[in-house]
Amino acid sequence: MHDHTPDDDGYNWPVCNPCGRELWTDELDRQACRPCEDRTATRIAELPVLFRQLNTTAALMRGARRPGGGSSGSKTPPIPPRLEVLALVGPGGAAARLRDIEDSWRKALGWTVAPWRGSPTQAVPEHVTFLANNLPWACDAYESVGQDIDDLRRLHGECTAIVNDERKPGRVQIGACPGRLEAGLCGQPLTASAASHRVRCGACGSRWETLGEWRELRAAQEAVAAEQIQQTGAAA
Repeated sequence: MHDHTPDDDGYNWPVCNPCGRELWTDELDRQACRPCEDRTATRIAELPVLFRQLNTTAALMRGARRPGGGSSGSKTPPIPPRLEVLALVGPGGAAARLRDIEDSWRKALGWTVAPWRGSPTQAVPEHVTFLANNLPWACDAYESVGQDIDDLRRLHGECTAIVNDERKPGRVQIGACPGRLEAGLCGQPLTASAASHRVRCGACGSRWETLGEWRELRAAQEAVAAEQIQQTGAAA
């Protein structure tokens, strides 16, 4: 039971931003209750392992079937990559979502933005370390922590569902097109259906269909991101 009594004068007792539960008297100065903090700390701690499990060829290939079924003369059937996996391990995926939360916390603290702008594999452990170290501060004093805790819950849920092979069809965002046009970089946002292994850019016509081409797409997107970071640094 709570260690307070309802106020008859219409006073609204403070509640936890993420879950809406009324705060205990020793939590009244906090933005999030301790159970929410504990659950979020556990999710943050599990994210690096989940990311490593997703960022493997096995995760991309799990459950893949030859289009149309049946057999053919080919000894190595085409493997439709799991687009929902690529959406999390590639540019704009889990690393970018963690980075955005870290940047918002750094801004609130008056610190510089997150320094990790490398590949998702490099960045995820660094973002996780920062968030784990500063979660107590955020739950105590950061007014927007409720949205961030919800974002972390959803990211953890998406990763866990895929690792457990709970596949859900639908369209996913897979980053910007790295194709080159006469005027410069294409940059068209790319989407794909989890039911298909083919992606085509509607702006420049570039196509990616095989597992090898998907890896080439990821590498090209990361190269473009690195280019933009260098240009931003040079301009500064």
